[in-house]
Amino acid sequence: MMLALPKNKYTATPRVNLPDRIWPNRGLIAAPVWLSTDLRDGNQALFEPMNVVQKMQLFKLLCAIGFKEIEVAFPAASQTEFDFVRALIEGGHIPDDVTISVLTQARSSLITRTMASLRGARRSIVHVYHATSPLFRERVFALNREQVKAMAVDAVTQIHALTIQQPETEWVLEYSPETFNATELDFALEICHAVAAAWGATPVNRVILNLPATVECAMPNVYADQIEWIHRNLVCRDSVVLSIHPHNDRGTAVAAAELGMLAGADRVEGCLLGNGERTGNVDIVTLALNLYTQGIAPNLDFSDIHAVMREIEAITGLVVPPRHPYAGDLVFTAFSGSHQDAIKKGMAQQAPDSLWSVPYLPIDPADLGRSYDSVIRVNSQSGKGGIAWLLENHYGLSLPRRLQIEFAAQVQKHLDVHGKEISAEALWTLFSQQYLQTDQPYCYVSHRLTGDGAVQGIQMTVQCHGVKQVLTGEGNGPIAAAVHALQSAAIHLQLHSFEEQSVGEGAQATACAYIEARLRHGRVDTYGAGMDANSVTAAMKALISAVNRLSGN
Repeated sequence: MMLALPKNKYTATPRVNLPDRIWPNRGLIAAPVWLSTDLRDGNQALFEPMNVVQKMQLFKLLCAIGFKEIEVAFPAASQTEFDFVRALIEGGHIPDDVTISVLTQARSSLITRTMASLRGARRSIVHVYHATSPLFRERVFALNREQVKAMAVDAVTQIHALTIQQPETEWVLEYSPETFNATELDFALEICHAVAAAWGATPVNRVILNLPATVECAMPNVYADQIEWIHRNLVCRDSVVLSIHPHNDRGTAVAAAELGMLAGADRVEGCLLGNGERTGNVDIVTLALNLYTQGIAPNLDFSDIHAVMREIEAITGLVVPPRHPYAGDLVFTAFSGSHQDAIKKGMAQQAPDSLWSVPYLPIDPADLGRSYDSVIRVNSQSGKGGIAWLLENHYGLSLPRRLQIEFAAQVQKHLDVHGKEISAEALWTLFSQQYLQTDQPYCYVSHRLTGDGAVQGIQMTVQCHGVKQVLTGEGNGPIAAAVHALQSAAIHLQLHSFEEQSVGEGAQATACAYIEARLRHGRVDTYGAGMDANSVTAAMKALISAVNRLSGN
């Protein structure tokens, strides 16, 4: 049954009367100013908001990526938010080239609390906002245009007065007419002019005017027309940083941001991987790498996209879909044989110093720290599915997704030599040779755990190139202690993930452990696997398996 449109329920957003629009004929030539709002807008959209420790970890990641403006908190919203701003300032965690931003509604008590959180900051953006559209004016505020404009002017006047009391800080004002994209353009322009005047904006002391698509409600070209109209009609344009903040309710936030930049926006606010309320903010990873594929330096570092993705997942609890642009686990994986063949031929002909031109790959995976992973489908004669299906259904192994991709490359090498079909038995043999073989440079012998409570000690006997060694270490668990112990053998590992499962039932059950790791300062991730009746021993074997595989790369 087709979805029937109820009569008179929805009204299309009116188009902007801009017959001489110029944005369709423009091209992007440089990256915008980026502002990450992961710590504020992204945080408020999580099932469990981040604590101060998690926020600090994410702040440092954002700095490492290269963000120079970071919206860190809504200080008046909670004590946790307030304390985080204080921790950043008092702990000296803000790099000299990074400016923090904080958000406040246009309410006097919230502004006072917000400004108090920033005492002692070197430089800060104070971002004040309130809704301006007819829907909010009439149904939420019950105020007319003049009264809503007065809210903005009064808030900016209060902020300006409070900045005078804190002269040690370099202050920048940001104002957002929330629901800008649903606000009459003449009123949006009027209120922006009033805010700029109240702040005393000049070409030296510019004001940030942020024009959000708070709820995406029209095609991206309509948003671009709105941005260009404001851009062209601001009388103080040289005193303004024109910013945009698209949301993704219609699934077109990236397009809206790109067209908004063509239309005159200088600055873009968003979140890594598109986190945020409802369907999220615009995805800065996608935006930045879209620029990169067009030969424009994004000024953000995603050269190890897997590391960024894993850290975001660990901090936020969100999962990046496998088909997410650029960052997903499967975006450089082809299941189609014709795709695999075209990519293989294109890679073979790709000269190192020539323009990138490989079928089906719009970006060189190596630029993101990735590789081209060909996942081989096993035909119906040899198992009715893929590699993971065969191992799970015949041997009970449920491999982690990234291990499936890694092992598939080994299967591809086998098929290239031995033919186009592989049986479940041959697949198991190959997996055992790659991950479970004991005849390797490093071999697990035994271990003994010591200690209790928060600190776990270990004495681990390992055969290193034929010589037995007893390695000792400490950590907050057996695996952490074993990693510490390996350091005494000059093996420095960084662990990214650990998973375990049980194969079989009852007394005959076997523990299977999978560890994903890389050598410190290395760029290659690999998995190790271990199997044993004892789950801790299985983990130790998986750790040594990873060491052997890394030492062979």
